[in-house]
Amino acid sequence: MYADEKILIGCNENTCVSLLPKLANRHGLIAGATGTGKTITLKTLVESFSDLGVPVFLADMKGDISGLAKIGSETEKIKANVDKYGLAEKGFKYQAYPVEFWDLFGAKGLPVRVTLSEMGPTLLAKILNLSEAQTGVLNIVFRVADSNSLPIIDLKDLKAMINHVVENKAQYESEYGAIAEKSANTILRSLIALEDQGGNDFFFEPALDLNDFIRVNDNGKGIINILDAQKLSLSPELYSTFLLWMLSELFENLPEVGDMDKPKFVFFFDEAHLLFDDMSVEFGKKIEQIVRLIRSKGVGLYFISQSPADIPDDILAQLGNRVQHALHAYTPKDQKAVKVAAETFRPNPEFNTEDVISELGIGQALVSVLDENGVPGIVEKVDIVPPQSYIGAIDDAMREELINLSELKGKYFEPVDPESAYELLLNKIDSDSNLESEVAPETKEAVEEAIEQNHEAPVEEAPAQETPQEKPAFGLGDIIGTVMGGSQPAKGKRAKKSETQKMAERAASQAANTVAREVTKGIMRGIFGQMK
Repeated sequence: MYADEKILIGCNENTCVSLLPKLANRHGLIAGATGTGKTITLKTLVESFSDLGVPVFLADMKGDISGLAKIGSETEKIKANVDKYGLAEKGFKYQAYPVEFWDLFGAKGLPVRVTLSEMGPTLLAKILNLSEAQTGVLNIVFRVADSNSLPIIDLKDLKAMINHVVENKAQYESEYGAIAEKSANTILRSLIALEDQGGNDFFFEPALDLNDFIRVNDNGKGIINILDAQKLSLSPELYSTFLLWMLSELFENLPEVGDMDKPKFVFFFDEAHLLFDDMSVEFGKKIEQIVRLIRSKGVGLYFISQSPADIPDDILAQLGNRVQHALHAYTPKDQKAVKVAAETFRPNPEFNTEDVISELGIGQALVSVLDENGVPGIVEKVDIVPPQSYIGAIDDAMREELINLSELKGKYFEPVDPESAYELLLNKIDSDSNLESEVAPETKEAVEEAIEQNHEAPVEEAPAQETPQEKPAFGLGDIIGTVMGGSQPAKGKRAKKSETQKMAERAASQAANTVAREVTKGIMRGIFGQMK
C-alpha cells in the first residue's frame, strides 16, 4: 500500500498497475508455474490490504509466508527495483506486519478447531470420500442427533451416534429410510483414517469464531491470519474442505454490506486446484454461488494456482483481477494451458500475450485489473514490486514468541471437551440400566435360602427315558440369557418346586436382572469406550 491509496502490483518503463480498493472484492487470480514468483505477488498484495486496514487470511504451504511478521531487509535486486521505479517516493519502506499464526494441529500456531455439527454431513462426506449411499447414512445420523439434541462435537461423538443409529435402526428406518450397516461400517473405518490425519485435534472445542479473523491492530492495520499448511497439505481433502467450510461460514454469517470503499475481509486460497479436483456437480454449484454472491458481504476471494485451467470456467469468469506469472509450454497439455491463460486477458497491441507468458522471468508477470467502471484493463507486462517485509521464513523462536503474545491464546490454546453425544448416550444407558438400584438385604437372604433349599429338596424323578441331565432348577445364566436375548430355559420336565423355592426364584430373578443390567452397561461401555 503506497501513498496514493491504491494497491500497487507492478511497474514497467511506461506505467505502474494498481488495484482499486473498491474493486478488490471482485476477486482475483494469481497463476504461474512453480518458482516464477507467485509468493512474492501474494505477499505484496497481502501487505497492501493490511496497510489499508483490511484483515486477510492465507495458507502458508511452504513456511516462507511467515516472513510477513519480520522487517524486510534490502537485497541487491530489491534495491534495483525500488530505485528503478521510484518506489521510495511512492511510500515503500521496510516493515513488519501484524500476524496471527494458526495451525489445525496446534504446533505452529493457535489451534484451529471446528465441531462436526458445524462442519455438517455434506462437507464431512467430502473429506471421507463417501459414496452416495454412505453419505445418505451419514445424513441420517446427523438428523437423528439433531432431533434428539445430541451435539456431535468430535469424532467419538460421531462414532457413538453411528453405533446408536445402527443398533436402533428399527426405530429410525420408518422415518428416515433404510440404514445399511455396511455403509455405517465403512464410515467408521473412514473415521479411523481421519483420526490418523489429526481429526481428533481438529474436530473439537473451542471452535473457531471467524470473527476473530476479521480484526485490525491498534495502528489500524489489518491482521494477517496465516494458517500453517505444511503438514496439512499432505491431507488435501482435509485442507480443501476446511477452506471450503470457511468460505461457506463467511457467506452464511456475514451481513450484506453493498458497495464499500475497500473489502471487509480478503481470503487467499492457495493450491486452488485441490478444491476443484474431482469435484462433484453439487459442490461446483455451491462454490460458484459463493464466489458470485460473497462480494456483497465485502469479501474478496483470490485463488492461487499454476494455471487458469485449474479453475472451472464459471468461476474463472468472475475473477476480475489477474496476475499471470510464467508458464512453460513443454508438452501439448502445457501449450493448451498457456493458450487458456492468454485468452483470459484483454489483449495489448504492443505484444502477443501467448508468447510473452512463456518468456516471463522470475518476478515478472502479466497483470490486468478492473478499471473504475469495472471493465478489465489492457494487460501489462510488469515487474512485481517487492514486499516490504522479510522474504523467507522466520525462525521457530520468533514464531513461538508471537504465538505467546497473541491476545487470542487464552481463548483457543487449551482444548475443551463438553458434554455432547458421546456422554449423553452413556448417561442414557446408565439411566436405562437403573444403576442406582441395589439388591435389598432381605432379597439376598431369600436368594441364599432358595439356593440352599434347591440343593436339599427332594426331586420327583421323571420316567427313565425322559430323564434330563441333572441341573439346578434355575440358573443365573438362564436369567441373564432371558434378559439379554429373550431366550428361555430349555423345555422339558423339571423337578417340582416348593412355594418357598418359587418365591426365592422370583427374588433371584430380580437380583439377576440387576446383574444383567450391569453386564449390559459393561458391554456398552466397551463399545463406546473404544471410540475415545
